Amino acid sequence: MLYRDAINLALDHAMQVDPRVIILGEDVGFYGGNYKVTDGLFAKYGKKRVIDTPIAENSIVGTAIGMAMMGLRPVAEIMTANFSMLAMDQIVNNMAKLRYMSGGKIALPMVVRMPQGVGRQLAAQHSQSLEHMFASIPGLYVFCSSDAIGAYHTTLYAIRLDDPVILLEHVLLYPMDFEFYKVENFDPFKARILREGKDITVVSYLKMVHDVLRACENLEKDGISCEVIELISLRPIDFETIYSSVKKTKRLVVVYEAPKSFGLGAEISARVCEEMFYFLDAPPLRIAGEEVPIPYNRKLELSAIPTHESIYRQMLSWGKRHGL
Repeated sequence: MLYRDAINLALDHAMQVDPRVIILGEDVGFYGGNYKVTDGLFAKYGKKRVIDTPIAENSIVGTAIGMAMMGLRPVAEIMTANFSMLAMDQIVNNMAKLRYMSGGKIALPMVVRMPQGVGRQLAAQHSQSLEHMFASIPGLYVFCSSDAIGAYHTTLYAIRLDDPVILLEHVLLYPMDFEFYKVENFDPFKARILREGKDITVVSYLKMVHDVLRACENLEKDGISCEVIELISLRPIDFETIYSSVKKTKRLVVVYEAPKSFGLGAEISARVCEEMFYFLDAPPLRIAGEEVPIPYNRKLELSAIPTHESIYRQMLSWGKRHGL
């Protein structure tokens, strides 16, 4: 199943079983969404449940907050995470805080979905990875997934929560085809071990997971065994799974597309150093994007983010320096 179709299936299922689920956003209705994630839902559920909004992100999120306060379960789509900056007042000051400021009297069962990341020559203002910003905000859950199975279950889980969720998707995952089946008792708060290994723990999320897996296949040929952990929840992070793996491998690498500074790699590395310092045989390694706005030129664009080749080279060099 295509990644985007898995999300569509989850939205469809949620709308079938719960009439309180409402979809709203720019072009989500008649057009079916900029990435066709909501395709067909307008025809099936009508304009009262799949609502085309003006190009006004602050209004989209603010309307969803009002809906959630009044008992609905809105799923708001921001066409791209880059545009979420226009809605940050609503996200930071209302969406994340109203349940706390009301002493728990106001529930906010709402989801804000948005694609992000480097696509193919979308240029600087449409290629940003902003997960570190949302993960830094208390009061929000931040979820993502690297495949169709995770995308389906995470979307459903997010809609059923009584707390606000930021659901991040990657633009390059939408057309990717994955094995698909339903999983019982799916828990997005639990990180997934996608590959077991004994030499290095590699933590990643979203599209970078696939580059990491390709790099680790090549490292296996060099005699380096990697354990790959996918984070589905970015707030909170399942540190217990990471700690357990690092205790076994003694080494940690974190791979992400966003610029290296101030990213989730810094947070994960710091926590591991605080809690697992005496288990480590090497300082943690962060493999991340360059400290630049994403260039439009295709070759420069690819040089600004990790690829499976660059991940392989950096991990091989780092591993040789630290006893592998």
